Amino acid sequence: MIQLHRPLPLDTPKGKGWCHLVIDYGMEHDLLFVCFIDATGECWTFNNRDIRIQSNITMNRPLEGSRK
Repeated sequence: MIQLHRPLPLDTPKGKGWCHLVIDYGMEHDLLFVCFIDATGECWTFNNRDIRIQSNITMNRPLEGSRK
């Protein structure tokens, strides 16, 4: 289990949230991201394939729908 020094802003199946922990069970398993959802404050764990980093124009990650 890894606690992130700076939480990551993520788009999750439950909406926008912040990832605070990453769980790594080893090579044969997906990474698990422990996130707190902005709208509800709920804590959920998501598989690597289910999350995306939020857009950030400054970091050259364009808004949704404008990706090529």
